[in-house]
Amino acid sequence: MKSLKKYIAEFIGTFVLVLVACGVAVVSKCEGNDGVLLTALAFGGVIVAMAYSIGNISGCHINPAVSVAVLINGGMSFKDFIGYIVAQFAGATAGAAVLGALLPTGFTALGANNVNPGIWQSLVIEIVLTCIFVLAVLGATSKIENGKVAGLVIGGSLALVHFLGIFLTGTSVNPARSFGPALLQGGEALACYWVFLVGPMVGGVLAALLWKFLNCNCKKEAK
Repeated sequence: MKSLKKYIAEFIGTFVLVLVACGVAVVSKCEGNDGVLLTALAFGGVIVAMAYSIGNISGCHINPAVSVAVLINGGMSFKDFIGYIVAQFAGATAGAAVLGALLPTGFTALGANNVNPGIWQSLVIEIVLTCIFVLAVLGATSKIENGKVAGLVIGGSLALVHFLGIFLTGTSVNPARSFGPALLQGGEALACYWVFLVGPMVGGVLAALLWKFLNCNCKKEAK
């Protein structure tokens, strides 16, 4: 039952992320400084809200790249990792479905990502931005005393990478967030989805390995 509650929490968190944050991206069209600011703050704001509402239940990963990093660092079992991934992808798909049903434009635009800089450039961008974001997540959640501000740090970090990424790939750094909109929007968005699956997952793994390396060195120096 405890694991089921975690999975439900992850489903809800990812659902809200796609519905609200991708919704803001669509209605603002990410045009001009106002549109970019609103979209970045929407993604960061949802993370903050979810961190303080479901964080004590599931840890509020709502992102496979975060979950894989936590798995590598021994913070969760492989069974829970699979449960989290399924819940996150299902939540993102449900969020995109509700968003498409609510928007006057339907499913033609759901905030899917793009590879405008080029396939390989987009892949590198997603790896780097995800690594930065996940490293911030691991650092913010590494100490119990950080609990009160961790949500704010994580939300701020997500908004930060969006300020750059929006102009390039639309910013994914989250395979589940990208999957729901791409699946239901279809076409080119779905065809290039692999970039936003591989890039963030590689970035998450790199962040986990980098964190382990840095943390190990710190412990040795402390002795």
